[in-house]
Amino acid sequence: MSSEGFLKEIQDIGEKFLLKLQKLPKAEPVEIASFSVVLLFIVTVLVLTIIACSCCCYSCCGCGGGPDPRHRKSQVRPAAH
Repeated sequence: MSSEGFLKEIQDIGEKFLLKLQKLPKAEPVEIASFSVVLLFIVTVLVLTIIACSCCCYSCCGCGGGPDPRHRKSQVRPAAH
């Protein structure tokens, strides 16, 4: 997908979202509840993604002073008899 097509798609989604928000005060309670559940799901996914990326960056990329040497995997070899 080209960047222009992607931007157009995002713009269309944003316009639909704003239209839905404008109609929300006149909506039925079931529609308000379902919209709230969908919105809560989207926010939860975004927050968990940000948390996961920040934790990964902290432990892998050296954002916290480099990877912790205690978490390095060590190979266990059988003892010689």
